[in-house]
Amino acid sequence: MRLAGPFRIVALVITVGLTWIIVSILLGGPGSGFPRIQQLFTSPESSVTAEPRARKYKCGLPQPCPEEHLAFRMVSGAANVIGPKICLEDKMLMSSVKDNVGRGLNIALVNGVSGELIEARAFDMWAGDVNDLLKFIRPLHEGTLVFVASYDDPATKMNEETRKLFSELGSRTAKELAFRDSWVFVGAKGVQNKSPFEQHVKNSKHTNKYEGWPEALEMEGCIPRRSTAS
Repeated sequence: MRLAGPFRIVALVITVGLTWIIVSILLGGPGSGFPRIQQLFTSPESSVTAEPRARKYKCGLPQPCPEEHLAFRMVSGAANVIGPKICLEDKMLMSSVKDNVGRGLNIALVNGVSGELIEARAFDMWAGDVNDLLKFIRPLHEGTLVFVASYDDPATKMNEETRKLFSELGSRTAKELAFRDSWVFVGAKGVQNKSPFEQHVKNSKHTNKYEGWPEALEMEGCIPRRSTAS
């Protein structure tokens, strides 16, 4: 009976010691916080570092434009189903969502210095009046940027004057544009050379992506701001 007291003390010391060891293991040791306990409540998925998303710049370009340049991206219409898009400096100038595109040629006039939209219109080149288009592009001021995206048919109503005016804006292919071709182009009033921003795909039953239409075209880039514009 006299030994009961010492035994109780020893048992208490052992219990305290075991408790301290277990707590130390769970807490991960002195000064280490609660990593072991946290691991019990952390799923394997949450411990994986998420891959950083590729950064997109103005109009979705993969890299920023240099200073004094305007970022743009444009897409021609797909067959006669999906309308074209013209984006400049992260602003959508023309699109189906804005409800300002249509069959034919979709044209946005932009101040080449400020990058501000002057006017955007669609011209029906199948059943419309080509004189409406001529009245739109004849009086352009020096330095005005001209963004053009085709939709369905860009050329049936084109005449020699129309083709000549687009050629003077820097187009290489306006003279040969034909029924249901796909065409995207950026030109400017007063340019001395042909524009580097132009794509053209001929309508051909042998190469068409869609039945009766070639593939849609996408074009993006950086346009130097003009030195003069009105």
